[in-house]
Amino acid sequence: MTSKDYYFDSYAHFGIHEEMLKDEVRTNKIVMDVGSGTGILSMFAARAGATKVFAVEFSKMATQSKKIIKDNQMDNVIEVIHSKIEDIAELPGGIEQVDVIVSEWMGYCLFYESMLNTVIYARDKWLAPNGILFPDKATLYLCAIEDRQYKDEKINWWDNVYGFNMASIRQLAITEPLVDVVDRGQVVTDNVVLKEVDLYTVQVSDLAFETLFALRVIRNDYVQALVTFFTVEFTKCHKRVGFSTAPDCKYTHWKQTVFYLYESLTVKKNEEIHGTFSVAPNIRNPRDLDFRMQISFQGELCELEEDNTYIMH
Repeated sequence: MTSKDYYFDSYAHFGIHEEMLKDEVRTNKIVMDVGSGTGILSMFAARAGATKVFAVEFSKMATQSKKIIKDNQMDNVIEVIHSKIEDIAELPGGIEQVDVIVSEWMGYCLFYESMLNTVIYARDKWLAPNGILFPDKATLYLCAIEDRQYKDEKINWWDNVYGFNMASIRQLAITEPLVDVVDRGQVVTDNVVLKEVDLYTVQVSDLAFETLFALRVIRNDYVQALVTFFTVEFTKCHKRVGFSTAPDCKYTHWKQTVFYLYESLTVKKNEEIHGTFSVAPNIRNPRDLDFRMQISFQGELCELEEDNTYIMH
């Protein structure tokens, strides 16, 4: 993927943000853009009529975004704050609260390297009592897929490398989830909800969780992996809008996250794959995510019990 493709894919869904900002940001509104990047959401907010926009960005992109905002004659409304949100003691101009917080906080598998904890901090410190968060709801889903070709090429290959047994690397390869595009035709089960996030009430402690799941098989096939994807919603708009990163939806740069099983399943329609899904920030590096999946399957043609750990880093 070229850098041009990446930036296009990263921005393709932003039209939804603009629609909801036009819908909700009226004059006299003060907006905070958390992790503002290039400043595109800040500029949408300014164009929608915001009185003041604070674009908070910790990376070097803050310098570039200042130029972009000035080039678009919006520097009279948008103020770029080159800082971590946690390091801001007070907002410029003596402003104590903001009416709207907007953020593109989602990461791979929703939570990996996400800025959700930063948004929570901004919400608790700066959002007015009846303030609005965009987006305000996210849901993580799970399904199972057939993916024998990739697993054979990239993972099982280590069992015999030019006649040498390198199975220990195979084990390592399986423990790292793959971020990739899953074709809708690979999906073998229905989708189940793993976690719903309400931005108005979520706490940092909620980012570690464990949940049971049961996936119903929709056709006779094989299963080599479980896959997560997410949806994002803006529920406070007059017309409820959002987008999905599901395999059967339009491509996004988040793609899907694939967790390979050690053994393949042979499944028949209407059978169920049961299990437990848990995730928590890694203790040594909180930016990394630790996953555990316990799988239990008793089918007509196959039985399987697995207890797998994975790490995204």
